[in-house]
Amino acid sequence: MRVRKLAALLAVAALCVACTPSTKSAEDEVQGTAGARTAGDPYYPASGNGGYDASNYVVAITYDPKSHHLDGDTTITAKAAQNLAEFSLDLDGLDVRTVTVDGRAAKTQRDGGKLVISPADAVAKGSTFTIEVQYAGVPNPIKSAKLGSEGWQVSSSGGAFVAGEPHSASTWYPVNDTPTDKAAFHLAAKVPDGWSVISNGVQGRNESKDGWTTYRWDEPDPIAPYLTTVGIDHWTMTTGKLADGTPLVSAFAPGTEDKKALEDRLPEILDFLSSKFGKYPQDAAGGIFLADKISFSLETQTRPIYAQWTDLSTIVHENAHQWWGDSVSVQHWKDVCLNECFASYAQWLWAEAKEGANLDDNYRKWVQKGQQVFAGKLYDMGAGNEFKAVYTKGPMALHALRRTIGDDAFFQILKTWPALHRDGNATWPQFESYAEQITGKDLKGFFDAWFRGATQPADQYLWPGTLKP
Repeated sequence: MRVRKLAALLAVAALCVACTPSTKSAEDEVQGTAGARTAGDPYYPASGNGGYDASNYVVAITYDPKSHHLDGDTTITAKAAQNLAEFSLDLDGLDVRTVTVDGRAAKTQRDGGKLVISPADAVAKGSTFTIEVQYAGVPNPIKSAKLGSEGWQVSSSGGAFVAGEPHSASTWYPVNDTPTDKAAFHLAAKVPDGWSVISNGVQGRNESKDGWTTYRWDEPDPIAPYLTTVGIDHWTMTTGKLADGTPLVSAFAPGTEDKKALEDRLPEILDFLSSKFGKYPQDAAGGIFLADKISFSLETQTRPIYAQWTDLSTIVHENAHQWWGDSVSVQHWKDVCLNECFASYAQWLWAEAKEGANLDDNYRKWVQKGQQVFAGKLYDMGAGNEFKAVYTKGPMALHALRRTIGDDAFFQILKTWPALHRDGNATWPQFESYAEQITGKDLKGFFDAWFRGATQPADQYLWPGTLKP
């Protein structure tokens, strides 16, 4: 009797379902569009992507230094800025095996350095979603006319390291490769026993099994993709703490033992920079010292990566970037003076404080070099010119600004600007406005002459204050 009653109830239920109209109409379904395949930087229009904001990367890699083969599994958490039927990530060269969005298989295609993803259902604007990408292959660097090889590179020891600006991250994990989309970064890197791994942030727990060891590193603070790194080598590690308890970890490749004496001065350097720029803005500190003669050192966040030729002044420069460029990042690459001019002037300030340098005399010597010093713009200098005048004319311009507005206002700006924009992005015009706000002065003529011009400034801007000959 129970069976017959149940059958009758099921029949009625089926009839009711058939008679009841669906409560989900076509209007209820998300009608998405494609996110832009660019972040909109005019200097690098192929870089970055639109339609979403990434907040977290969990990158797991297995790397065999002998074969150079990498297996990767990256999970990205992001928030949709529009209804998304399609979006893209930057990924160079590596073969994609599977892609899921919120756990469901997604369709993919490759378009140059783009991995284009079509989720099973469009992602609604304002919703948080996850993308998991499994991939493999032999990573290769990007060739740059300015800096040579950028991104994943095989080291002279047979290991590997990642360094490059403005691009590097997309050579080893899928990413929204633009400094305007900063996110937390977590790495688990598995390598054969005998090798070790260094990266950004705070060191996690290591695990060894079956001849392989997994190293974990966590950077919870927002980080621009090009500032993420990994180094695989027979590192010698040194550890310590800054006075405030911030963990300090440095890694030295075989053959770089002579750099330990320089790195021993890092707490002193960070104390000095903190006195000029405010509290150290990162959760960890240290350095990665390569035995390779690459053409640049780089301010990879919390732990700069250094070429073989690195000296003490370079360490000052790259750590100044932890405020200027890392914690506060550029909005567009035409704003790069916010990174390089200030890190270069930090070297001048160090020389003044620690070596007794007379910066006015130093400035006059640079002026005597003539038009070649003033040829490049410091703001909106044009694609391909970002890393030229900022290292020479840049610190000169800041010293002239210091003599124009006085030490009190100048050092107030240096200390409060990084705090004002911490963990975010900023533009050079915003800095100009802030300087005028702090000083109460009209500085347009000065900024136009030094930062937008490409010739020697007029005497009133060239020889302010104590610089007058």
